[in-house]
Amino acid sequence: MSKYILRRLLLLIPVIIGVTFLVFTIMYFTPGDPAKLILGESAQPAQVEALREEMGLNDPFIVQYFRFITKAITGDFGRSYSTNRPVFDEVFSRFPATLKLTAAAMLIAIAIGIPVGIISATKQYSALDSISMIGALIGVSMPVFWLGLMLILVFSVNLRLLPSSGSETLKHLILPAFSLGVGSAAIITRMTRSSMLEVIRQDYIRTARSKGVAEKKVVNRHALKNALIPVVTVVGLQFGGLLGGAVLTESVFSWPGVGRLMVDAIRQKDSPMVLASVVFISVTFSFVNLLVDLLYAFIDPRIKSQYR
Repeated sequence: MSKYILRRLLLLIPVIIGVTFLVFTIMYFTPGDPAKLILGESAQPAQVEALREEMGLNDPFIVQYFRFITKAITGDFGRSYSTNRPVFDEVFSRFPATLKLTAAAMLIAIAIGIPVGIISATKQYSALDSISMIGALIGVSMPVFWLGLMLILVFSVNLRLLPSSGSETLKHLILPAFSLGVGSAAIITRMTRSSMLEVIRQDYIRTARSKGVAEKKVVNRHALKNALIPVVTVVGLQFGGLLGGAVLTESVFSWPGVGRLMVDAIRQKDSPMVLASVVFISVTFSFVNLLVDLLYAFIDPRIKSQYR
């Protein structure tokens, strides 16, 4: 098992290099001059040119990229062009807010998706099944930002029950978490239903029923456990997707997380901030996937035995 973990950790290296190269290339060719951003519009051309030379912005693209990678390996992602603070410190200070929002959205998605998927599978072709699948289709089709705006309109503007922005209390978390989690809940519902339908048609399930085992025990102990592997995969992927999807949700609800920080940095062409944010989210996503792979071993002992 340790060899498997080590191999997965080594695979993170090319992934991170690929992500940084792609984002660095996009930011490099995006119009805008960081030197002008720092000095302001009233700066003289000579001052701008001197600062570009000092920052190494006149060097070839590949030289700038390798200089960034070399510093990033030591944890130095540079300073923000707009605030002049170390970007890693700023991203790290915003990450708890993003993680809190993503975890809350994931809990909502799991709390809705798995029970509804189980009920839908055990009541296949019933009215309940049809309503569940229509709801899942609507949930997966709605854009996150549109749902967020509708929730603000209903619960904040008209009913005045929940705040539309901020992060001070638990009430501030409800709307953004629900907005972010609905799409994932729909996907988990569909996957749980599909996986459960496949499992409950197996011979050992029919055998358990023929022995008189209670239906609740058959579903929870025999069927659900074996249907969980594809569901866990989807949950892991959705968690990473929610980290990225939080960019829109944080902007709509003014949530002070990494996503909103990244949007502001893109508007200001603050390349170090954008790169540090993307790398942070990519590494977190990769580690979540690694944890999901490790969970397989605990759910299915056959997988664990392959790595002994």
